[in-house]
Amino acid sequence: MHVLITGGTGFIGRRLCQLLLAKNHTLTVFSRKEDAKVREICGEVGIIHSLDALTPQHGFDAVVNLAGEPIFGPPWTEKRKQVLWDSRVTLTEHLVAWIDRAEVKPQVLISGSAVGYYGDQGDKILDEDSPPVEKGFGQRLCAAWEAAAEQAERLGVRVCLVRTGLVLGPGGGILARMLPAFRLGLGGRLSSGKQWMSWIHIDDHVRIIEYLLGSSALSGPFNACAPQPVTNAEFTQTLARLLKRPALLPAPAFALKLALGEMGELMLSSQRVLPKRLQEAGFAFQLSTLEAALKAALSAQNAM
Repeated sequence: MHVLITGGTGFIGRRLCQLLLAKNHTLTVFSRKEDAKVREICGEVGIIHSLDALTPQHGFDAVVNLAGEPIFGPPWTEKRKQVLWDSRVTLTEHLVAWIDRAEVKPQVLISGSAVGYYGDQGDKILDEDSPPVEKGFGQRLCAAWEAAAEQAERLGVRVCLVRTGLVLGPGGGILARMLPAFRLGLGGRLSSGKQWMSWIHIDDHVRIIEYLLGSSALSGPFNACAPQPVTNAEFTQTLARLLKRPALLPAPAFALKLALGEMGELMLSSQRVLPKRLQEAGFAFQLSTLEAALKAALSAQNAM
């Protein structure tokens, strides 16, 4: 299968490239990095530096759309919001516009999203059929991102929307931000710690994408998160215990909101999400408990 990947040099994308190359797929990566850097990160892949370089004659069996500037980063000023929007929604619109022009259309578009699609829903158990709570920029961003990808359906393309939880793995993701403080014994829960965290190990995440690539009967939204979500307090306590450090310094809600604005509200939101449709389709998670996933991620991190 010849697969076009946007975001191939990112945290998830690079691991996906490794998996698909090992399975003898042919990959083309969209990246603005220099060719040598892309191949250092992704392996032996084809490279395009602009979506404008895609012509109607380009042909791919599948497209995996993972592009997007990091959500957790600088505060969400209006300028930053536009960057986040353009790197997800606008880019996806351009991708679908190329699919519309393509003489031979891909069989499937697998497009990124996030569990933030559901909004802040407290203790409520959520699956793919659960309606979102329309609140905040993060929720609107996910909804628009999905809506842009769904336009490919009218072109006869199978569309899968991957609603990703917090991704655990070495060298990036949520752990890259948490580990420095936790290793110094300065970590702790966020506010009350009662908010739910839906998480997934990066290896299971890329296996989900591979599974959807090869499952022609599957389309629509899929929750890419492990079947056992945990509260923020449980997550931080487990991480601290595995690091043999205390977790005694909670971050007050008012301080997060004051320092980070809307992004602080996102960090305090609660999504208790289950991967109902993946499990019904027969996908088996290899790392389904938080402790196992964290141990695997930390072991790989220490080996780097």
